[in-house]
Amino acid sequence: MIFSAVVVAAGSGSRAAKAASDGAKQWRPLGGVPVVRRSVQTLLEAGADPVVVCIPPHAADEADRALAGLSGWIAVPGGADRAASVRAGLAALAGQAADRPVLVHDAARPLLSRAVIDALLTALQAADAAAPVLPVADSLRRDDVGRIGETVDRDGLLRIQTPQAARLGALTAALDAWPDPTPPTDETEALRRAGLTVAHVPGDARLMKLTHPEDFAMAEALLASTERRVVRVGHGYDVHRWGPGGAVWLCGVEIPHDRSLIGHSDADAGLHALTDAVLGALAEGDIGDHFPPSDPRWKGAASDAFLAYARDLAEARGGRIVHCDVTLICERPKVKPHRQAMRERIAAILDLPLHAVSVKATTTEGLGFTGREEGLAAMATATLELPE
Repeated sequence: MIFSAVVVAAGSGSRAAKAASDGAKQWRPLGGVPVVRRSVQTLLEAGADPVVVCIPPHAADEADRALAGLSGWIAVPGGADRAASVRAGLAALAGQAADRPVLVHDAARPLLSRAVIDALLTALQAADAAAPVLPVADSLRRDDVGRIGETVDRDGLLRIQTPQAARLGALTAALDAWPDPTPPTDETEALRRAGLTVAHVPGDARLMKLTHPEDFAMAEALLASTERRVVRVGHGYDVHRWGPGGAVWLCGVEIPHDRSLIGHSDADAGLHALTDAVLGALAEGDIGDHFPPSDPRWKGAASDAFLAYARDLAEARGGRIVHCDVTLICERPKVKPHRQAMRERIAAILDLPLHAVSVKATTTEGLGFTGREEGLAAMATATLELPE
């Protein structure tokens, strides 16, 4: 069945963050894949055309990065609340037929299965709308000012999940007709208030909503038990010759020196070697294939852009960089005073914890071109987890 989808990803996701540096949960990696990408990709593979992704204002770059390599999606700014974001997503589908099925899904439920999508579309053939549900298994009690209060009868209670399915015209009309100042909690509430029949289909326990930090740990454990992944290690090597200058870039850090390394870009041999290591683990050629020195766009370019590009390639493949190790080979400058700053810069580029980044230096005891201080060499390895 031909259908469209709206993925709501316009919230701040602050409750799911352990630290402010985690950022909004829809952009965070889960099993090496951005949270929002997981459900968008599943909907696209199920035949959604298009998938409208409702994002925070000024978050277009984050969306482009998270969904790089996918086609068939468009991004629109969301609203102040969930219902407003859904309205914005539906407005982007205004040119489609009123009877076209639309699935509205929360990006915070990333482990969406094709089985749930198919069940919803099938139910929509006989009902005005449909939603996946789970029974309530736990005993329920009211909170009595920090104490356990009276029992709530769980018979007949359901846990509602997303996606929620309806026809485009009916859903738009139901949301537009919502009479209360407080917005509806989801589409089923608006549809039922409008007098429409909402069927339910079996939900999926894996469609858990990522709300708190511990939810990410649980989702990671679920993925680890169901997704087959492999570990790949890539190796990189780079050399640049010394020339006149007053500073050198190494591993993203500018170091005052009596000479500079010569190259088409900023000649950062450390980041070049590490970029090649990531590309090697992905079997995606080398840095020259993606950033040829004959291209004037890269003349004098900062090499952190090359490493960020390789990182994005890994994420687009569903991969995750888990460790990297760089060795700088030179007589001068002394690397040790700058090693911590180098590690911090690489960790920031690759979204890695500091303990997963190693930077070392060695000399060749005066031997060879590095010993004669004709040039500097760098070697690097990168360890990635990738879907099998």
